[in-house]
Amino acid sequence: MSAKTITRKAHCAEDIRRRILTLGFEPGSYLDETDLSERYDISRPPLREVLNQLAGEGYVVLQKNRGAQVAPMSHKTMRNFFVAAPMLYAAVTRLAAHHATDAQIMQLKDAQLLFRKAERDGDTAARALMNQRFHAIIGEMADNEFLAPSLRRLLIDHTRIAMSFYNPRNPVLAAERATAADQHDAFIALIEAGDADGAAALALSHWELSRASLESFVTPPGMDIPLGQAPGARQDGGGA
Repeated sequence: MSAKTITRKAHCAEDIRRRILTLGFEPGSYLDETDLSERYDISRPPLREVLNQLAGEGYVVLQKNRGAQVAPMSHKTMRNFFVAAPMLYAAVTRLAAHHATDAQIMQLKDAQLLFRKAERDGDTAARALMNQRFHAIIGEMADNEFLAPSLRRLLIDHTRIAMSFYNPRNPVLAAERATAADQHDAFIALIEAGDADGAAALALSHWELSRASLESFVTPPGMDIPLGQAPGARQDGGGA
């Protein structure tokens, strides 16, 4: 495979990821291989290698006889997202405080600078992408091959939900966004200090900051089932 083909493959994969995260390719839609081949000036065999890679990362689902489908966002998927998110974010952040390297902390600081710039510019897509990058770096710090795939999948849907409803001109969300940005700075300080308990606690607070807004956005009108709870489950708070 030529160096040019490898470069085109890398660009193709990165751009498809970006389009999926920013809803340029809608959840559940099918990707047209002919269109992608022309768009990225790449032949079918390397394109299919890219799609296989993206399937392994959770961005697409390969359907027999139908090709690559952008990862759907069904109600079941969202319910599982809300169940898994706080546990996974806390575990990953705790491990990050134990294992982060100086180079990774610098990467996290750089991502935060770009996150704050996107926030100042009111650039919803850039903000969502840099938030995804910030938490992906924390995942890399955790250095856990069992948690990493789950975190990547979680961040895909978290980013897509954020893209769907974060409005930079919404005053109600403005305070929430400012607090979230400040919490990013706190993540950096706690991880740099090696404070695993503090980092894990902050991860739960960071999640709770946006949970209610995210949940209200993705719950279908008229449905009275919390997304973090299976239908038929007890709602009276009893039990452990």
